[in-house]
Amino acid sequence: MTLTELRYIVTLSQEKHFGRAAEKCFVSQPTLSVAVKKLEDELGIALFERSKGSIVVTELGLRLVEQAKKILDQAHAFKDMAQQGKDELNSPLKVGAIYTIGPYLFPHLMPKLRLDAPEMSLYIEENYTAVLRKKLKQCELDAIIVALPFNEADVVTLPLYDEPFVVLLPKGHALSKYQALSSDMLSIDNLLMLGPGHCFRDQVLAACPDLLNRIGLPEIERESKQKLITEGSSLETIRHMVASGLGVSVLPMSAAMKGYYDETLLDVRPFESPAPYRSVALAWRVTFPRPKAIDLLATATKKCNLLSKIDPLNKAKTNNA
Repeated sequence: MTLTELRYIVTLSQEKHFGRAAEKCFVSQPTLSVAVKKLEDELGIALFERSKGSIVVTELGLRLVEQAKKILDQAHAFKDMAQQGKDELNSPLKVGAIYTIGPYLFPHLMPKLRLDAPEMSLYIEENYTAVLRKKLKQCELDAIIVALPFNEADVVTLPLYDEPFVVLLPKGHALSKYQALSSDMLSIDNLLMLGPGHCFRDQVLAACPDLLNRIGLPEIERESKQKLITEGSSLETIRHMVASGLGVSVLPMSAAMKGYYDETLLDVRPFESPAPYRSVALAWRVTFPRPKAIDLLATATKKCNLLSKIDPLNKAKTNNA
């Protein structure tokens, strides 16, 4: 039994296809198939049920695959611990962030990390919270930047800052005459939101119950009493839609910073106090053996201080001093 064989069965359990699993492990399909069969013969059990075009993990196989993940995690930690005698800031750091944070944070974060740790390469990824959670647990990422709440066994979270939400309007919109808006005022126009799967969508709906009530209306009632809610694939897509006059939207303040949009096309307004906001945090595995790298990442993220680059739009609570 080898770590390579354990990695093969973990990957095969995820892909449920020999070809895709082999490709992900950078080996040929026969090599992976032979290795998996060899391990099954050594253990004297079947880890997978094979049929034409289908692979299913057996009940016992599921338990052994979970144990294999833990062993691989510990092996990864063992290698990292061996590097502790060396410079912790000399190895690559793999960092993930949710889609509504990454595009606005990474351009500021990377130069600061390069300045503070020039030998530490930074690999970045943007994805959904669920995907980042999985990759963090599987050691494919070292740390992730997400919105709270974020609860996961054997994972530490460090709050970084609180970020208020703001309203994005087409230039000269009827709501632009107000200094601050309430969520019920957004019902006068088509509301543009991210689609299901984005945690920011859930945060907006939780913070603005009036919007949640609109989504709960039957479609025919929405059309007759209020404007429809239209979904976009990203905040950038939504910004373009707002600039085109297709409706209004709610954004995190960092996505509404000057420089990200043409001021002749868009207006930004804060919410009335108390303004809705999200808490952004850094998360990493308890077993991750490079605390200096985590400390540097957290410090550099706070130094980016994205919200300080904007003239305060309201008095929403923020922690990023």
